[in-house]
Amino acid sequence: MKRILGLIAYASIPTVINAVQISVDETAPSNPVFDGYVSYSIEFSSFPDYAGNRSRPNTFSEILLDNLGKITGTKPYIRVGGNTQDYALYNASLPYGLNGTIDPKRSSDYPTTIFIGPSFFESYSSFKNTRFVHGFNLGLGGNRTSGWQTLLDTVPLACKALGGGKLFAWTYGNEPDLFSTSAQGPVRPPSWNEAEYVDQWLNGTRKIHELLEKNCPDLAKNGTYGYIAPSFAGVGNKLKAPKAWGEGLNEDDNIKLFATHNYISGATSPGVTLQGTLMNHSMTKASVDAHIVEYNQVKAIDPAAPPLIFGETNSLYNQGRPGLSNTFGAALWGVDFNLYSASVGFKRVHMHMGTDYRYASWQPIATTKVTIGTKAPYYGNIAVASFLGPPPSFPSYSPTTSLATVKHLPISSTPFLSAYAAYHSSTLTRLILINLQSYNTTASGEGLAPLPPSALTPRPSVTFNFTLSAAHLLKDGGVKKQVVVKRLMANGSDAITGITWDGWSYNWELDEGRPVRLANVTRTSESERAWVGEGTSDGGKAGLGVVVEAGSAALVEFV
Repeated sequence: MKRILGLIAYASIPTVINAVQISVDETAPSNPVFDGYVSYSIEFSSFPDYAGNRSRPNTFSEILLDNLGKITGTKPYIRVGGNTQDYALYNASLPYGLNGTIDPKRSSDYPTTIFIGPSFFESYSSFKNTRFVHGFNLGLGGNRTSGWQTLLDTVPLACKALGGGKLFAWTYGNEPDLFSTSAQGPVRPPSWNEAEYVDQWLNGTRKIHELLEKNCPDLAKNGTYGYIAPSFAGVGNKLKAPKAWGEGLNEDDNIKLFATHNYISGATSPGVTLQGTLMNHSMTKASVDAHIVEYNQVKAIDPAAPPLIFGETNSLYNQGRPGLSNTFGAALWGVDFNLYSASVGFKRVHMHMGTDYRYASWQPIATTKVTIGTKAPYYGNIAVASFLGPPPSFPSYSPTTSLATVKHLPISSTPFLSAYAAYHSSTLTRLILINLQSYNTTASGEGLAPLPPSALTPRPSVTFNFTLSAAHLLKDGGVKKQVVVKRLMANGSDAITGITWDGWSYNWELDEGRPVRLANVTRTSESERAWVGEGTSDGGKAGLGVVVEAGSAALVEFV
């Protein structure tokens, strides 16, 4: 059966599209992502809020991390860092974890004068079965006595907190390519260059290793000891990663992963819109591809350069913009961004967040600005994890067979549709189809006041058509596979509440972030199925079509 689609004109869409044909390979060479592909970067100053401490762990955060771990087989890796790691100084007599002072002239979102005490490191005990990346202060540590003393004082504390398998890696400095130009206040002179950065990096990391050998010798061994670096803010700033690599950044062969940072645009950048900036596959592709160009330049210098990750990323820098970064449209952007990154070689992505940040996947505590709760981007994280996780046919998690290879399925006719295929053990297991055409149901698209029914227009949709061999749709023994469709849905792309994944809600209000099946969300009606066997052609091919409404995504699973 075919669904008849209504037509609607969008000023930002060049032509009305009601169907597309995508080409899908049933096998692909294995090039899987790493475990914990969907990971997080938590602002250093916000880490005590997100994790809690030994006496009061943040169980809400733990539940949300557990949800992802149950889907993929591995909980997200947590990088603790960001701008505030380079403001943090140590105060041994501080009776609590962190004392931060906000200077609105520098940033109204996070403190820029920070002291941490011994109990800061208790936060690393809150999340079970989780591996961490801890960030040390290069911003002040490389040029101030107090900063260097902080390094000497905190390496022993950090390593003891991260023993027993908790440590994945260290970072030394956040976005040093901005040290001489930062809008929050430069910490290096205008003459700052790659050679000076590498000299300070080597000096600091060698001291860290010396302190580890003395205080935590097990963490100084090869295989455990290492960094993610250079953690530059982007590809267009004063310092260039290929030049830093050429200057000897990895001279000690201790960089585990080549980490770079990315934001599609800025919260206050002119012309930023939900449809034109975030819900725009062409924008996402161009932004990610620029990092691939840079990484290939590093590989040309050093063919043995470590694998590529996003050590910090999210939608709009400066903590996101309300009405954009906290909407369902941003969740769809997150799906497209993460999966395109996986398709071009990124092995893990750390989505950045902090307390009160607009682009955060969840708000860990109630503040005077924001209520505690699961935010729209988290649902995108769940969808990505569900796409990558081991298929139901896999009896148990295995590192060699359960990790997905992701292939981008180009759609050249519009920047507002995208599609990806997942392969496990080189065999097609899933598709995900994303309709990035905006559909707003609130006044001014701000996600707050609903539009009156008379102002709502019919929600348009697109049918994604593709063909597979009839044999691919059969299990061993000739039994037909079931084709299951799971949907990422909300009332509109501007929604900030009412979001579901396959009919599940992860809202704090329902069960503190645990998945709750909503009775009022239809999952398996005629319109929620893929149609198998339409237009069967010569050669044993079966045609399939999946309708995806504007501002939504559909995962197709062959089980």
